Amino acid sequence: MDLIDRRILITGGAGFVGSHLAERLVDDNDVIAVDNCSNGAATWLPDDATLVEGDLTDQSFVADVITPDVDIVFHFVANKNAASDDIGQYRYNNELTENVVERMDEVGVGNIAFTSSSTVYGEAPRPTPEDFAPLEPISIYGASKLGEEGLLSVYAHSHDMTAWVFRFANIVGPRLQLGAVIPDFIEKLRDDPETLEILGNGKQEKSYMHIEECVGAMCHVVEHAERPFNVFNLGTKTTTSVTRIADIISDEMGVDPEYEFTGGDRGWTGDVPKMRLSIEKLSALGWEPDQSSDDAVRQATRELLDGY
Repeated sequence: MDLIDRRILITGGAGFVGSHLAERLVDDNDVIAVDNCSNGAATWLPDDATLVEGDLTDQSFVADVITPDVDIVFHFVANKNAASDDIGQYRYNNELTENVVERMDEVGVGNIAFTSSSTVYGEAPRPTPEDFAPLEPISIYGASKLGEEGLLSVYAHSHDMTAWVFRFANIVGPRLQLGAVIPDFIEKLRDDPETLEILGNGKQEKSYMHIEECVGAMCHVVEHAERPFNVFNLGTKTTTSVTRIADIISDEMGVDPEYEFTGGDRGWTGDVPKMRLSIEKLSALGWEPDQSSDDAVRQATRELLDGY
């Protein structure tokens, strides 16, 4: 579908990914951001976007914001703590998606774009294509995303909706919050430029994509993929290691710390130590990233240091 002259609802719209998407779409569309601002900020939104604050676990609030005149819902809101081992995260994320799609079905809103994650694959061969099976997530976060994907598949195939599902690599850039490796390392090095603790052995190696390219890829897919249920990996063609990220950040900050590793081949329970997504399907649709993982990390580091 064309993303011009549309009424677009973004759940989690004041957050990291949502606010950047709002910036991308607001000039040509009526953009409504729905958020409780617990992990975002009203100031991140462009002036012409409308912010509606509330909780999507409240079905009456969901009914107020998802109305028949909405053309598409970009559903981004979630508990995004990938290191959580709390089953409550699974229940919470799935409840949000249940409430959204049930209301969409009730009022005839037929288009939904959803941010999933590479964690649905678990420890899979690399590069991992979208049709890899079986999907065996090893974290609560990955399980919650896979559950939500399954629900969207049902509504796409049996309730006349169109769904676009984006399995993200590690997305980085301005407004990225603590809990992600780049802002975590920056904060640690500001506190102590002599020593940097690195979770695991530092050899964890994954794909990193800058938020500007992520948003561009999402919009391209929504505008060009036309099946009822569309699943696309979003990432870069390269990977980088946690130690290499530490090197880049140290270089940008002008420090030379000693690295202290906590040990083991993963940083936390459920961490997938090696990940690279196949993006051949995305390339075949006519979109490719310009940056490598190292490029994305360096640009994001500079922007976060500059307080972009």
